[in-house]
Amino acid sequence: MKYIPWYAAWFQHALSRVVGWVMYCKQTQIKRLLIKLIVRKYKINMEEVLEPDINNYQHFNDFFTRRLKPDARPIVSEPDAVACPADGCVSEIGHIEQGRLLQAKGMDYSAQTLLGGDSQRAAPFKNGQFACFYLSPKDYHRVHMPLSGELKEMIHVPGNLFSVSTRSAQKVPQLFARNERVVSIFETESGPMAVVMVGAMLVASISTAWAGIVAPPHLSRGKIVVEKTTPICLQRGEEMGSFQFGSTVIVLFGQEKVTWSEKLNSGSIVKMGERIGKTHDLRDITYTQRQHQQTIES
Repeated sequence: MKYIPWYAAWFQHALSRVVGWVMYCKQTQIKRLLIKLIVRKYKINMEEVLEPDINNYQHFNDFFTRRLKPDARPIVSEPDAVACPADGCVSEIGHIEQGRLLQAKGMDYSAQTLLGGDSQRAAPFKNGQFACFYLSPKDYHRVHMPLSGELKEMIHVPGNLFSVSTRSAQKVPQLFARNERVVSIFETESGPMAVVMVGAMLVASISTAWAGIVAPPHLSRGKIVVEKTTPICLQRGEEMGSFQFGSTVIVLFGQEKVTWSEKLNSGSIVKMGERIGKTHDLRDITYTQRQHQQTIES
C-alpha cells in the first residue's frame, strides 16, 4: 500500500472541517448563493424536493441533505426484492472473492479491513455479494435500507478522506478500506447485511438515524465500536443515515443470499428504492410482518 504522510491525512480532515463550517453557515447571503450555485450547476430537480423554497433552509447542508416528496422515490414492492439504498451510480457490483471486493479493474480490497478489521464480523461475507454506489454532489444524500433488518452493531472506523470519484478509485489502492467510514451490521431474513457509508474529501460528517452524527466525533485514530443497547429495527426503504457532499455506500450480503439484477454494471445510474436484485427466498416479507406484529403488541 502506498504510504501517505501523516500531514496529508491531517490536511484532508482539516479541509473537510472547513468546508463543513461553510456548509453550516446560516448567513443568509452565503447560504442562498451556495444553494443557487449547486441547483444551477447540477440541474437539481426542485419539483421532487419536499421543500422547494431555498429560503426555508437553515444552511447549505440543510439543503444538501434535503428530503424528497413521499412519492418521488417509490420503494420496490416485490417481497423478494432488494431496494437500492441511494441515488447515484454503480461503481462496482458482483461477487466477493475469498474476502476481496473489486474496486476497479486490477484493484481490490479486503472485506475484513473495510468492516473494521474483525475477522468474525467479516466471515459471513467471505464469498458473498457486494454492490458499491457512488453519490455525486447532485444526488439525493440520504441512505435507505435495502432490506428490512435489525441493527446488531455499528462501527466507526477513522481514516483518510480521499476523493471517492471514479478516477480516484482507479488510482488509490484500497481506497474504500482506507477512508473514514461508518459500518452498520444488520440481521435480516437473508442473513447478515452490512451497509458501509464511506466518507470522502469534503465530506464533513456522516450520521445515522439512530445515533445522529457519528463521524467525525473527534480526530481519534482509534477504532470506535458501538454495540446496540436497544432493539433498532428498520424496514426496507426506511431512512438509515445521511452524509454531506459526494460519497459512497457499499452493501454486502453472504454467500448465495442475493442475486443482483442483470441490467446493473459499473456505471449504471440508479435511484433509491428501485429494485437492484432479489433474495433467494421469500423470508424478508415474513420478517417485515413479524416486526409489524411485535410493534402492535408492544
